[in-house]
Amino acid sequence: MTDLPASTTRKLGLVIDLDTCVGCQACVISCKGWNTENHGAPLSDQDPYGPDPSGTFLNRVHSYEVQPDTGPAQLIHFPKSCLHCENAPCVTVCPTGASYKRTEDGVVLVNEKDCIGCGLCAWACPYGAREMDAAEGVMKKCTLCVDRIYNENLPEEDRTPACVRTCPSNARHFGDFSDPESQVSQLVRERGGMDIMPEQGTQPVNKYLPPRPRDDWADTSVLAPYLTPVAEEPRGFLGWLDKALDKI
Repeated sequence: MTDLPASTTRKLGLVIDLDTCVGCQACVISCKGWNTENHGAPLSDQDPYGPDPSGTFLNRVHSYEVQPDTGPAQLIHFPKSCLHCENAPCVTVCPTGASYKRTEDGVVLVNEKDCIGCGLCAWACPYGAREMDAAEGVMKKCTLCVDRIYNENLPEEDRTPACVRTCPSNARHFGDFSDPESQVSQLVRERGGMDIMPEQGTQPVNKYLPPRPRDDWADTSVLAPYLTPVAEEPRGFLGWLDKALDKI
């Protein structure tokens, strides 16, 4: 079995804002593209154009309709990937040492040349964040794009996970949780960042920001903005157009 480090120098991870995620799947596509062409074995697809397509993804987005205690129902988009847990059961259960947690930054990785495809790590992960690649026979998981974040050949703005770089609604944030003044640490404090399934005792590094309450429009007419005239007489171009039409 593999031992976890007693501590890590840094705690790199993600903050995901459930309030602003629109479920567009851009993070899923960018993750698939980057990790198919770069770190480790490609992420394969099986029968992609057939009646029952399947494939390996390191990041997926699930959508749920939830009913808050007050107010209307909300559609919540929930991105899911490896949470890089401090007490990662996927690491300690690995019989070959292929799964490990790095001491320098806390990122959980798989050494694919040592992976025998036994699937024990996927069984141990309570979040379903690991996937067996059917073509390669090795376990795949989010790497936090370690081949991007340390790549000095990339512009500074690109040294961030592909999913974060591509998110159009700014719902994904990357940083060091060991720094209390980092953006991710501040977001967790200000917005009440949550652990997913804390009862599992895995201490996930990644945090989720809860959705804000939605306004209740039940007693508001959708025509309200149009009921009160904004001007008694049309002015500017509309005023000229109105007079011109009167002469026709």
